[in-house]
This record gives sequence, structure tokens and C-alpha cells, in this order.
Amino acid sequence: MSAHFLVSADGGSRGNPGPAAYGTLVIDSAGNVIVEIAEFFDHETNNFAEYRGAIAGLEYVHAIDPDASIDVRLDSKLVVEQMSGRWKIKSDDIRSLALRARDAHDPTLVNYTWIPRAENATADALVNEMLDSALGGGDRSIRRTSERLDGDMVGDAPEDQARAELEESTKAAQPPRTMIGWADVGKPTEILLVRHGATKHSLEKKFSGSGGDDPPLIDLGIEQGRSVAAALADREFPAAIVSSPMRRAQETAAFIAEATGFDVTIDEGLAECSFGVWDGRTFADVRATWPHELAEWLASTSVAPPEGESFDDCQVRVRKARERLVERYPGRTVVVVSHVSPIKLMITDAVGAPVDSVYRMELPPCSISRVAWFPDGNSSMFSFADVAHLKELRGPDGT
Repeated sequence: MSAHFLVSADGGSRGNPGPAAYGTLVIDSAGNVIVEIAEFFDHETNNFAEYRGAIAGLEYVHAIDPDASIDVRLDSKLVVEQMSGRWKIKSDDIRSLALRARDAHDPTLVNYTWIPRAENATADALVNEMLDSALGGGDRSIRRTSERLDGDMVGDAPEDQARAELEESTKAAQPPRTMIGWADVGKPTEILLVRHGATKHSLEKKFSGSGGDDPPLIDLGIEQGRSVAAALADREFPAAIVSSPMRRAQETAAFIAEATGFDVTIDEGLAECSFGVWDGRTFADVRATWPHELAEWLASTSVAPPEGESFDDCQVRVRKARERLVERYPGRTVVVVSHVSPIKLMITDAVGAPVDSVYRMELPPCSISRVAWFPDGNSSMFSFADVAHLKELRGPDGT
């Protein structure tokens, strides 16, 4: 017999539109509240917040059990009637929210019920708690999970899982503190991080992640690849060349292999972050079509683009790839040909910076960054985004 959950949600805006928030409770069949979720938005409507509250509950239950039946109870007549198919949806913004709610869980397993406001007091209180917190300079989101989850209830909301995995891997990787260069901490494994050469997407400033279009190098990118290969061959002799599986990275790595005489090894963990439905679109296109999703993505590294991968998730797999390199090539130099996100994320690890530092780094095609990991777990960055070898081989805006 499939599981059954109750989603009790509410949303509100002070000003309508104005500062807004939703509050959502997910309740199991025994009547236990298993999670409370709330989120703040700077300027939205009541209807937007109501829809987002329902969506949060649906997505949470779907992550736990995709086959569960769900009763969604709201005091918003609009959401209940629209999602039940009895009222038409005239607003494009509301239509996109309704589609997201529909796609969050099998609609044949979801029932929407209107309840009076007085019967939705707990969710309403959570909305006001969220608004008071955010407007007072405190937290902008709430997620409180009950300790009474059943033992066979495996999994959690994707954001919580990504954050927990990242925190666990970060704690496990904490080295003893020392001053690099002041103490003898052994011979490090040096990693020369090379971003691939220019493609049509990089010149057009388009999202270009794994799982989407995988464009080849353009003529400029080919010349950049040859230039970085010559620079690496002249500067030092690597022990290995390891590449992302994506076409543009492998094409760049092939130039380095030709110049150094080494074969190229592929590591899937070095692939670019997946940007889902944003792939092949410019930032302006995404902002126009997915303004709320983009704002959430920029606000938190645990949030993924629609059908994509969060930076937290990407960090976990990049960290595993780096650990494989250090284990395989201790005390040696490795050339890694990868992409903007994995390179930035490896650098944040090397210097102990937060993941959201990726938003404040610029990394031109075929630039070289040099990082090192020492036997005791310490790490260091020796150079970042070096492009001296490219000379005139730079496109618009430094690409």
C-alpha cells in the first residue's frame, strides 16, 4: 500500500506585492509533522507565495516517495480551484507556477482541498515567522525536520541532501592548520587547471553544461589550445593529462598531449555543471524566462537550475575527482583540462573559500590555474587564471 501525506501550506505578502513568504508543513499518515519549510521573497504577491508553498510540499514528498498520494490543503481558493482544473489561469506568471506544481508529483496522486483560514493557523504562523525573521535581518529560509521519520523513509529534500553531503565531505577533508611555505609539509601533488578553449557558447556568454549541447572548439579556441599546450610543454613536464569527458575539453587536452607526448585520461567527475533547461541560453534569456528560479540559484549554491545540478552537488563530485588525482599521482604534477565551474570549485577547496565564491571569479578560456595538495591534507593556490601565454588570442570581454 502506498504512503499518504498531507501538505498544509499558506503564503502571504505584506503589501501584495511586497515582502512575501510561504510556510509549508508535511504531515505523515500518523499525523506527525515531518518537516516545516518556509522561504522569503523580497517582492512578490500573495498568489505567488501560496503556489510556492504548495510546490515546496509536493517536491519534498516526491523526493521521499514518488508513489505517495498527497492531500494538499490550502486556504487559497485560487490555487485550489486552478490546480483542480475548475478555474482558468489567465496570468503567464501563475501559469508557470501551476505547471511547476503539476510536474512536482504525479497529478493523479494529488488532491487539492480548500480549508478556512482558521484551520490553517499553523502554516499561517510559519509564514509570519519567516517574514518577521527575514525583515528583521535574520534567516531567509526555514527547514525544520522532525526526528520521528520512519526508518524506511529514505532520502530528504534535494537541497538538504546536497548540503549534508557537502558538509560531510568538507569535515572529512579538514587538514591541520599550518602556514604553507613556512613549514615542511612534504612534496605536494600539483594540479594545473586548464579551462578548455573558446566555443561558440563561450563567446556568446551562453550556459553550456553537461547534458546539453556539447559544442566543439571554434578557430579561436583551437589556436588557444595550441598556445596553452606550447606553454605547458615549455614550462614543466606533467606526469599525466586528465580531461573532462566533454568534447571541448578533450579537444584542448589533445593539443597538450601532442605537445608533451602523454596520453589523455578521462574523468567523468571533471565535467561541467549541468545547467538543465538553461543550457544554450544567455543569462539575459534565463532572467527573462525564469526570473524566480534564477534569483534562487544566485542566492544559494544548494539550488539547482530546473532539471540541472546545484553547485553543492557539483562540488561533491569535483572533490571526489580531485581526491582520485591526489591518490593516483602523489607528489607529481597533473594537467587537468576542465570547465569554469569545476575549476572554480576546486580552487575554493584549495583556499578554504565558501562555495559561493564561484560567483566572484572570472576564468578565461585556456587560462591556467595552479593548485597543490600536500600529504598532510593542506592545500594552496599558487596562481589563478594565468593567460600570459595567450598573447593576442583573446576574444571579446577577455574570452
